[in-house]
Amino acid sequence: MAKRDFYEILGVAKNASDDEIKKAYRKLAMKYHPDRNPDSKGSEDKFKEAKEAYEMLSDTQKREAYDRYGHAGVDPNMGGGGGFGGNGAGGFADAFGDIFGDIFGGGGARGGRSSGGPQVYRGADLRYNLEISLEQAAHGFDTTIRVPSWDACEVCDGSGAKPGTAPATCPTCGGHGQVRMQQGFFSIQQTCPKCHGTGKIIPTPCTTCSGAGRIKRNKTLEVKIPGGIDDGMRIRSSGNGEPGMNGGPPGDLYVEIHIKPHPVFQRDGDDLHCEMPISFSKAALGGEIEVPTLNGKASFTIPEGTQSGKTFRLRSKGIKGVRSGYAGDMFCHVVVETPVKLTERQKELLRDLEHLTAEGGAKHNPQSKSWKDKVKEFFE
Repeated sequence: MAKRDFYEILGVAKNASDDEIKKAYRKLAMKYHPDRNPDSKGSEDKFKEAKEAYEMLSDTQKREAYDRYGHAGVDPNMGGGGGFGGNGAGGFADAFGDIFGDIFGGGGARGGRSSGGPQVYRGADLRYNLEISLEQAAHGFDTTIRVPSWDACEVCDGSGAKPGTAPATCPTCGGHGQVRMQQGFFSIQQTCPKCHGTGKIIPTPCTTCSGAGRIKRNKTLEVKIPGGIDDGMRIRSSGNGEPGMNGGPPGDLYVEIHIKPHPVFQRDGDDLHCEMPISFSKAALGGEIEVPTLNGKASFTIPEGTQSGKTFRLRSKGIKGVRSGYAGDMFCHVVVETPVKLTERQKELLRDLEHLTAEGGAKHNPQSKSWKDKVKEFFE
Protein backbone atom coordinates (compact mmCIF):
# COMPACT_ATOMS: atom_id res chain seq x y z
CA MET A 1 0.00 0.00 0.00
CA ALA A 2 1.37 3.42 -0.96
CA LYS A 3 2.23 5.73 1.91
CA ARG A 4 0.07 8.79 2.48
CA ASP A 5 1.55 12.24 2.06
CA PHE A 6 3.07 13.45 5.35
CA TYR A 7 1.52 16.91 5.01
CA GLU A 8 -1.87 15.31 4.38
CA ILE A 9 -1.49 13.09 7.46
CA LEU A 10 -0.87 16.12 9.73
CA GLY A 11 -3.45 18.25 7.93
CA VAL A 12 -1.08 21.13 7.15
CA ALA A 13 0.02 22.92 3.99
CA LYS A 14 3.44 22.28 2.42
CA ASN A 15 4.59 25.74 3.44
CA ALA A 16 3.51 25.25 7.06
CA SER A 17 5.83 26.60 9.75
CA ASP A 18 7.56 24.42 12.32
CA ASP A 19 5.12 25.60 15.01
CA GLU A 20 2.11 24.72 12.86
CA ILE A 21 3.53 21.24 12.25
CA LYS A 22 4.19 20.73 15.94
CA LYS A 23 0.68 21.90 16.95
CA ALA A 24 -0.94 19.62 14.36
CA TYR A 25 1.05 16.64 15.64
CA ARG A 26 0.22 17.35 19.28
CA LYS A 27 -3.46 17.41 18.46
CA LEU A 28 -3.34 14.06 16.62
CA ALA A 29 -1.09 12.42 19.21
CA MET A 30 -3.43 13.36 22.05
CA LYS A 31 -6.40 12.05 20.06
CA TYR A 32 -4.99 8.73 18.84
CA HIS A 33 -2.47 7.77 21.52
CA PRO A 34 -2.81 4.03 22.45
CA ASP A 35 -3.15 4.83 26.14
CA ARG A 36 -6.30 6.77 25.36
CA ASN A 37 -7.62 4.18 22.93
CA PRO A 38 -6.50 0.82 24.34
CA ASP A 39 -8.99 -1.24 22.31
CA SER A 40 -8.66 0.54 18.96
CA LYS A 41 -6.18 -0.88 16.43
CA GLY A 42 -7.10 1.90 14.02
CA SER A 43 -6.14 4.60 16.53
CA GLU A 44 -2.76 2.96 17.11
CA ASP A 45 -2.05 2.92 13.38
CA LYS A 46 -3.02 6.57 13.02
CA PHE A 47 -0.79 7.49 15.97
CA LYS A 48 2.20 5.72 14.40
CA GLU A 49 1.45 7.36 11.07
CA ALA A 50 1.29 10.84 12.63
CA LYS A 51 4.47 10.17 14.65
CA GLU A 52 6.40 9.19 11.53
CA ALA A 53 5.13 12.24 9.65
CA TYR A 54 6.16 14.57 12.46
CA GLU A 55 9.61 13.00 12.82
CA MET A 56 10.29 13.64 9.16
CA LEU A 57 8.80 17.11 8.80
CA SER A 58 10.19 18.47 12.08
CA ASP A 59 13.77 17.78 10.94
CA THR A 60 15.01 20.40 8.47
CA GLN A 61 17.21 18.03 6.43
CA LYS A 62 14.59 15.29 6.28
CA ARG A 63 11.90 17.77 5.28
CA GLU A 64 14.06 19.15 2.45
CA ALA A 65 14.73 15.62 1.20
CA TYR A 66 11.03 14.73 1.40
CA ASP A 67 9.95 17.89 -0.41
CA ARG A 68 12.46 17.11 -3.16
CA TYR A 69 12.19 13.34 -3.59
CA GLY A 70 9.02 12.34 -1.73
CA HIS A 71 9.04 9.19 0.40
CA ALA A 72 12.08 7.89 -1.50
CA GLY A 73 14.14 10.75 -0.10
CA VAL A 74 13.66 9.70 3.54
CA ASP A 75 13.30 5.91 3.31
CA PRO A 76 16.67 4.13 3.05
CA ASN A 77 14.95 0.92 1.94
CA MET A 78 13.68 2.66 -1.19
CA GLY A 79 17.18 3.57 -2.44
CA GLY A 80 16.38 7.23 -2.82
CA GLY A 81 18.46 10.35 -2.51
CA GLY A 82 19.22 10.45 1.21
CA GLY A 83 18.00 8.16 3.97
CA PHE A 84 18.18 9.22 7.64
CA GLY A 85 18.25 6.79 10.57
CA GLY A 86 17.34 7.21 14.24
CA ASN A 87 14.49 9.14 15.78
CA GLY A 88 15.57 12.54 14.45
CA ALA A 89 15.46 15.80 16.35
CA GLY A 90 11.71 16.07 16.51
CA GLY A 91 10.37 12.95 18.20
CA PHE A 92 7.42 12.55 20.52
CA ALA A 93 9.30 13.76 23.60
CA ASP A 94 10.39 16.92 21.80
CA ALA A 95 6.85 17.81 20.78
CA PHE A 96 5.42 17.32 24.27
CA GLY A 97 8.39 18.07 26.51
CA ASP A 98 7.69 21.78 26.75
CA ILE A 99 4.10 21.10 27.80
CA PHE A 100 4.50 18.34 30.37
CA GLY A 101 7.94 19.53 31.43
CA ASP A 102 6.52 22.88 32.51
CA ILE A 103 3.64 21.23 34.34
CA PHE A 104 5.54 18.50 36.15
CA GLY A 105 8.96 20.10 36.53
CA GLY A 106 10.71 18.17 33.75
CA GLY A 107 11.63 21.17 31.66
CA GLY A 108 15.38 20.75 31.98
CA ALA A 109 17.21 23.98 32.65
CA ARG A 110 14.28 26.30 31.90
CA GLY A 111 13.75 29.00 34.48
CA GLY A 112 17.20 28.59 35.94
CA ARG A 113 16.49 25.06 37.14
CA SER A 114 18.67 22.16 36.07
CA SER A 115 18.00 18.44 36.32
CA GLY A 116 21.74 17.82 36.61
CA GLY A 117 21.93 18.35 40.37
CA PRO A 118 19.90 18.46 43.57
CA GLN A 119 17.13 21.01 43.84
CA VAL A 120 17.71 24.16 45.91
CA TYR A 121 14.98 25.11 48.39
CA ARG A 122 14.37 28.36 50.24
CA GLY A 123 13.96 28.05 54.00
CA ALA A 124 10.54 28.37 55.60
CA ASP A 125 9.36 31.65 57.13
CA LEU A 126 8.84 31.88 60.90
CA ARG A 127 6.35 33.90 62.95
CA TYR A 128 6.92 35.37 66.40
CA ASN A 129 3.97 36.77 68.39
CA LEU A 130 4.93 39.87 70.39
CA GLU A 131 2.48 41.34 72.92
CA ILE A 132 2.96 45.05 73.72
CA SER A 133 1.07 47.82 75.52
CA LEU A 134 -0.89 50.60 73.85
CA GLU A 135 1.67 53.13 75.06
CA GLN A 136 4.51 51.14 73.49
CA ALA A 137 2.57 50.88 70.24
CA ALA A 138 1.94 54.63 70.19
CA HIS A 139 5.49 55.75 70.89
CA GLY A 140 7.58 52.85 69.54
CA PHE A 141 10.51 51.19 71.30
CA ASP A 142 13.43 48.81 70.85
CA THR A 143 13.33 45.31 72.27
CA THR A 144 15.06 41.93 72.03
CA ILE A 145 13.45 38.57 71.31
CA ARG A 146 14.71 34.99 71.42
CA VAL A 147 13.87 32.80 68.44
CA PRO A 148 14.85 29.24 67.43
CA SER A 149 17.79 28.98 65.05
CA TRP A 150 19.84 26.32 63.31
CA ASP A 151 23.64 26.33 63.40
CA ALA A 152 26.03 24.04 61.55
CA CYS A 153 27.06 21.04 63.61
CA GLU A 154 30.58 21.63 64.91
CA VAL A 155 31.35 17.91 65.19
CA CYS A 156 30.74 17.04 61.52
CA ASP A 157 31.24 20.57 60.10
CA GLY A 158 27.70 20.49 58.73
CA SER A 159 28.14 17.37 56.57
CA GLY A 160 25.85 15.20 58.71
CA ALA A 161 28.32 12.31 58.46
CA LYS A 162 30.22 10.84 61.38
CA PRO A 163 33.80 12.19 61.57
CA GLY A 164 36.05 10.03 59.40
CA THR A 165 33.22 9.21 56.97
CA ALA A 166 31.57 11.14 54.15
CA PRO A 167 28.12 11.40 52.53
CA ALA A 168 27.53 9.10 49.56
CA THR A 169 25.72 9.70 46.28
CA CYS A 170 22.07 8.67 46.51
CA PRO A 171 21.63 5.38 44.59
CA THR A 172 17.98 6.13 43.81
CA CYS A 173 18.44 9.43 41.94
CA GLY A 174 22.15 9.22 41.14
CA GLY A 175 22.84 12.47 42.98
CA HIS A 176 20.27 14.52 41.01
CA GLY A 177 17.84 14.93 43.90
CA GLN A 178 14.97 14.24 41.49
CA VAL A 179 13.44 11.06 40.09
CA ARG A 180 11.31 10.71 36.97
CA MET A 181 8.22 8.53 36.79
CA GLN A 182 6.84 7.41 33.42
CA GLN A 183 3.17 6.55 33.01
CA GLY A 184 2.09 6.23 29.41
CA PHE A 185 3.30 9.36 27.67
CA PHE A 186 3.25 11.35 30.92
CA SER A 187 6.67 11.96 32.44
CA ILE A 188 6.53 13.28 36.02
CA GLN A 189 9.58 14.56 37.88
CA GLN A 190 9.46 14.68 41.66
CA THR A 191 11.75 14.97 44.69
CA CYS A 192 13.70 11.83 45.41
CA PRO A 193 12.04 10.00 48.34
CA LYS A 194 15.36 8.47 49.42
CA CYS A 195 17.51 11.61 49.85
CA HIS A 196 14.66 14.18 49.97
CA GLY A 197 16.20 16.25 47.18
CA THR A 198 19.75 16.53 48.55
CA GLY A 199 21.32 14.01 46.15
CA LYS A 200 23.26 12.55 49.07
CA ILE A 201 22.68 9.91 51.74
CA ILE A 202 24.46 9.54 55.08
CA PRO A 203 25.56 5.90 55.58
CA THR A 204 27.03 6.67 59.02
CA PRO A 205 25.25 9.66 60.59
CA CYS A 206 26.91 12.02 63.04
CA THR A 207 25.81 11.11 66.57
CA THR A 208 25.59 14.76 67.63
CA CYS A 209 23.19 16.01 64.95
CA SER A 210 21.75 12.62 63.88
CA GLY A 211 22.79 13.26 60.29
CA ALA A 212 21.02 16.59 59.93
CA GLY A 213 24.26 18.56 59.75
CA ARG A 214 22.81 21.28 61.97
CA ILE A 215 21.81 21.78 65.61
CA LYS A 216 18.84 23.75 66.92
CA ARG A 217 19.69 26.64 69.20
CA ASN A 218 18.09 29.91 70.30
CA LYS A 219 19.39 33.28 69.18
CA THR A 220 18.67 36.79 70.39
CA LEU A 221 17.55 39.42 67.89
CA GLU A 222 17.06 43.14 68.30
CA VAL A 223 13.74 44.42 66.95
CA LYS A 224 12.76 48.04 66.45
CA ILE A 225 9.02 48.62 66.94
CA PRO A 226 8.00 51.80 65.08
CA GLY A 227 5.70 54.32 66.73
CA GLY A 228 2.06 54.05 65.64
CA ILE A 229 2.12 50.33 64.88
CA ASP A 230 -1.31 48.70 65.12
CA ASP A 231 -2.61 45.34 66.24
CA GLY A 232 -2.00 42.55 63.69
CA MET A 233 0.78 44.36 61.83
CA ARG A 234 3.97 42.43 61.11
CA ILE A 235 7.64 43.40 61.06
CA ARG A 236 9.88 41.38 58.75
CA SER A 237 13.37 40.39 59.82
CA SER A 238 15.00 39.28 56.58
CA GLY A 239 17.01 36.07 56.61
CA ASN A 240 16.16 35.06 60.18
CA GLY A 241 13.77 32.26 59.27
CA GLU A 242 14.68 28.61 58.80
CA PRO A 243 17.82 27.91 56.71
CA GLY A 244 17.45 26.77 53.12
CA MET A 245 18.28 23.31 51.78
CA ASN A 246 21.13 22.47 49.43
CA GLY A 247 22.52 25.98 49.63
CA GLY A 248 19.16 27.72 49.27
CA PRO A 249 18.51 31.11 50.90
CA PRO A 250 17.03 31.25 54.43
CA GLY A 251 13.46 32.28 55.07
CA ASP A 252 12.33 35.40 56.89
CA LEU A 253 11.11 36.01 60.44
CA TYR A 254 7.83 37.89 60.87
CA VAL A 255 7.19 39.55 64.22
CA GLU A 256 3.41 39.87 64.58
CA ILE A 257 2.19 42.59 66.95
CA HIS A 258 -0.61 42.02 69.48
CA ILE A 259 -1.68 45.00 71.60
CA LYS A 260 -2.90 44.30 75.13
CA PRO A 261 -6.27 45.76 76.21
CA HIS A 262 -5.95 49.18 77.84
CA PRO A 263 -7.85 50.07 81.05
CA VAL A 264 -8.83 53.55 79.76
CA PHE A 265 -8.58 53.78 75.97
CA GLN A 266 -9.94 51.85 73.03
CA ARG A 267 -8.09 52.27 69.74
CA ASP A 268 -9.83 52.74 66.39
CA GLY A 269 -7.17 53.18 63.72
CA ASP A 270 -5.31 56.35 64.70
CA ASP A 271 -8.15 57.58 66.95
CA LEU A 272 -8.65 56.90 70.64
CA HIS A 273 -11.95 56.59 72.53
CA CYS A 274 -12.60 56.73 76.25
CA GLU A 275 -15.58 56.98 78.57
CA MET A 276 -15.59 60.05 80.84
CA PRO A 277 -17.76 59.68 83.99
CA ILE A 278 -18.88 63.04 85.43
CA SER A 279 -21.06 63.86 88.40
CA PHE A 280 -24.70 64.86 88.17
CA SER A 281 -23.91 68.37 89.42
CA LYS A 282 -20.96 68.78 86.98
CA ALA A 283 -23.19 67.80 84.07
CA ALA A 284 -25.85 70.28 85.19
CA LEU A 285 -23.58 73.20 86.06
CA GLY A 286 -20.77 72.63 83.53
CA GLY A 287 -17.16 73.55 84.13
CA GLU A 288 -13.62 72.51 83.34
CA ILE A 289 -12.59 68.86 83.53
CA GLU A 290 -9.22 67.11 83.14
CA VAL A 291 -8.73 63.93 81.14
CA PRO A 292 -5.68 61.68 80.56
CA THR A 293 -4.03 61.22 77.14
CA LEU A 294 -1.12 59.07 75.97
CA ASN A 295 1.06 62.18 76.13
CA GLY A 296 0.01 63.54 79.52
CA LYS A 297 -3.10 65.37 80.69
CA ALA A 298 -5.52 67.62 78.80
CA SER A 299 -8.37 69.83 80.03
CA PHE A 300 -11.43 71.34 78.40
CA THR A 301 -14.71 72.97 79.43
CA ILE A 302 -18.07 71.24 79.24
CA PRO A 303 -21.19 73.41 78.93
CA GLU A 304 -24.10 73.56 81.37
CA GLY A 305 -26.71 70.88 80.90
CA THR A 306 -24.40 68.29 79.29
CA GLN A 307 -26.31 65.06 78.76
CA SER A 308 -25.04 61.51 79.16
CA GLY A 309 -23.69 60.18 75.84
CA LYS A 310 -22.38 63.55 74.67
CA THR A 311 -19.05 63.19 72.84
CA PHE A 312 -16.21 65.70 72.97
CA ARG A 313 -13.44 65.61 70.39
CA LEU A 314 -9.85 66.50 71.26
CA ARG A 315 -7.97 67.02 68.02
CA SER A 316 -4.53 65.46 67.51
CA LYS A 317 -4.64 63.69 70.90
CA GLY A 318 -4.77 60.26 69.30
CA ILE A 319 -1.97 58.18 67.74
CA LYS A 320 0.22 59.04 64.78
CA GLY A 321 0.14 55.87 62.67
CA VAL A 322 3.19 54.39 60.95
CA ARG A 323 1.91 55.60 57.58
CA SER A 324 0.17 58.80 58.76
CA GLY A 325 1.46 62.33 58.48
CA TYR A 326 -0.48 63.54 61.51
CA ALA A 327 -1.97 62.17 64.72
CA GLY A 328 -5.55 61.03 65.08
CA ASP A 329 -8.09 62.45 67.54
CA MET A 330 -9.33 61.45 70.97
CA PHE A 331 -13.06 61.15 71.60
CA CYS A 332 -14.36 61.51 75.16
CA HIS A 333 -17.82 60.01 75.68
CA VAL A 334 -19.67 61.53 78.65
CA VAL A 335 -21.29 59.20 81.16
CA VAL A 336 -23.35 61.04 83.79
CA GLU A 337 -23.01 59.10 87.02
CA THR A 338 -26.07 58.75 89.24
CA PRO A 339 -25.11 59.25 92.92
CA VAL A 340 -25.54 56.21 95.17
CA LYS A 341 -25.68 55.55 98.95
CA LEU A 342 -27.09 59.00 99.71
CA THR A 343 -27.60 60.37 103.20
CA GLU A 344 -30.99 61.61 104.33
CA ARG A 345 -29.85 65.20 103.92
CA GLN A 346 -28.72 64.53 100.36
CA LYS A 347 -31.99 62.81 99.54
CA GLU A 348 -33.92 65.73 100.95
CA LEU A 349 -31.99 68.17 98.81
CA LEU A 350 -32.60 66.07 95.69
CA ARG A 351 -36.34 65.94 96.44
CA ASP A 352 -36.37 69.72 96.71
CA LEU A 353 -34.49 69.96 93.41
CA GLU A 354 -36.90 67.55 91.76
CA HIS A 355 -39.86 69.61 93.00
CA LEU A 356 -38.37 72.89 91.76
CA THR A 357 -37.40 71.54 88.33
CA ALA A 358 -40.81 69.93 87.90
CA GLU A 359 -42.47 73.30 88.48
CA GLY A 360 -40.36 74.71 85.64
CA GLY A 361 -41.62 72.01 83.22
CA ALA A 362 -39.99 71.94 79.79
CA LYS A 363 -37.67 74.77 80.79
CA HIS A 364 -35.57 72.44 82.96
CA ASN A 365 -36.39 69.03 81.44
CA PRO A 366 -36.90 69.50 77.69
CA GLN A 367 -36.23 65.89 76.75
CA SER A 368 -38.60 64.54 79.40
CA LYS A 369 -41.37 66.92 78.25
CA SER A 370 -40.87 65.94 74.62
CA TRP A 371 -41.01 62.25 75.45
CA LYS A 372 -44.19 62.61 77.50
CA ASP A 373 -45.88 64.49 74.67
CA LYS A 374 -45.00 61.68 72.23
CA VAL A 375 -46.36 59.04 74.58
CA LYS A 376 -49.59 61.01 74.96
CA GLU A 377 -50.01 61.30 71.19
CA PHE A 378 -49.38 57.58 70.81
CA PHE A 379 -52.18 56.57 73.18
CA GLU A 380 -54.60 59.11 71.82
